[in-house]
Amino acid sequence: MKVLITGASSGIGRDMAYYFSKLGYDLVLVARRTEKMEEIKNNVDTNVEIISMDLQEKENCFKLYQQLKNENIDILVNNAGFGLFGTFDKTDLDRELEMINLNIIATHILTKLFLKDMIKKDSGYILNVCSSAGFMAGPRLNTYYATKNYSLKLTMAIYEELKKMKSNVNISALCPGPVDTEFNKVAKGVFNLKEANSYYVAKYAVDNMFKKKLLIIPQFKIRLTIFLLRFIPYKLQLLITYHIQKRKNTGKF
Repeated sequence: MKVLITGASSGIGRDMAYYFSKLGYDLVLVARRTEKMEEIKNNVDTNVEIISMDLQEKENCFKLYQQLKNENIDILVNNAGFGLFGTFDKTDLDRELEMINLNIIATHILTKLFLKDMIKKDSGYILNVCSSAGFMAGPRLNTYYATKNYSLKLTMAIYEELKKMKSNVNISALCPGPVDTEFNKVAKGVFNLKEANSYYVAKYAVDNMFKKKLLIIPQFKIRLTIFLLRFIPYKLQLLITYHIQKRKNTGKF
């Protein structure tokens, strides 16, 4: 049994690697920081293949699939991604395009290519690490929210297609709230809400993926918030989100 995890060098991806290994899975880890993945390899008991690759480059996504298509990947975890705080007129366009390439295009390509193989053999799991942000629009974290809307809605649509096909392949969306990872450092902001433990989120996600849950939302407060959103007008949602994100900002924007 083998699992492919992108963004595996830290945070949720790293902790999923440790948990999957405990379950007996061999690992294929993909990220840019080789030394971080070597650390995981040295601390697990199952086989680990390390692939140092930047999935912001579209061509690398196809290369990754070509490299692994004959290795019988049982589970794909699309975890690679990042955010960027700031108002849309101030944030760096090149950085936003990199985010779109990683959060959307890489997820789209890898999901499509590996899903087609899984459908042929009628088995497999795909876990797309989305976000509770995927249920909303996000002033001051605008592009990130938009990318997570894309990955969440894509995952939901594929889930229904697989269901109608009566396929044994399952796809799930992990939609946590704030998690204690490197997200803040990369996005240049600070969460003012309590962050969930990364390993707890990783374990919760994997356990519920195997239960074939569509939406996996670890924190009760986030589940409650998402439920209440259906009763809140969009403009009020935008106002609330704006002030939440404003308090996270470092002040640069």
